[in-house]
Amino acid sequence: MIEEVSKLMDQYWTWLRDKTKLREVGGHIEITTPYLDRHNDRLQIYASKSNGHFALTDDGYIIQDLQSSGCELKTKKRRALLEMTLNGFGVHLKGEALVVETTPETFAHKKHCLVQAMLAVNDLFYVSSATVANLFWEDVSDWLTLRDVRFTPRVKFTGKSGYDHLFDFVIPASRRAPERILQAINRPSRDSAQAVAFGWIDTKEVRAPSSRAFAMLNDSEHEPAPAVLDALKNYSVEPIRWSQRESAVESLAA
Repeated sequence: MIEEVSKLMDQYWTWLRDKTKLREVGGHIEITTPYLDRHNDRLQIYASKSNGHFALTDDGYIIQDLQSSGCELKTKKRRALLEMTLNGFGVHLKGEALVVETTPETFAHKKHCLVQAMLAVNDLFYVSSATVANLFWEDVSDWLTLRDVRFTPRVKFTGKSGYDHLFDFVIPASRRAPERILQAINRPSRDSAQAVAFGWIDTKEVRAPSSRAFAMLNDSEHEPAPAVLDALKNYSVEPIRWSQRESAVESLAA
């Protein structure tokens, strides 16, 4: 099992390296990553150097794209959730841009944090008040509270690789059940499933051996593709359809 997972991890690193492209644009280095946004375009970040330090930014892409789609982030609740999400990755706002500063030694780690923040913010806020009443994360949080599931929101763990991973909910161990990690996926896709699976694989080795991982999938508008469910299961992440969430109460509340 260890050798199999080790080979899968090697395949992941190879894929990440081979699919990352660089080019110089106006004195900055444009980094095109293999991660896809909701338009199926590859996420891009920009690196600049000053006094031996680097600044990495999305140049405002994520926030501007959400706003152009009718998702405003000006309400107090959404602004607080945005800041809490970014803080979990060590990323801050500069105007509408997501920004992180780094040294050469921490470049890879900080670049990873920025990409994960871009994915998290895009997934968290891609809602329109005309079609969606609440953020999916809030729906899951409210449901857990209603079902008396004890949890800590927005917990960051450092994985074996040294990368940080932000998990939506951590349910502490009890006498009847081990620690459980629950991730809310608003738009289930191959990329979002892969991101959750990688976070769990990288983290599980530094958590208690009995720890379990779950992913709550929003199937309110679209049925998750079988490939998404299989990807999660193959990496020991148990998928839970939002429409079937009551079946998971016993596993989560124990």
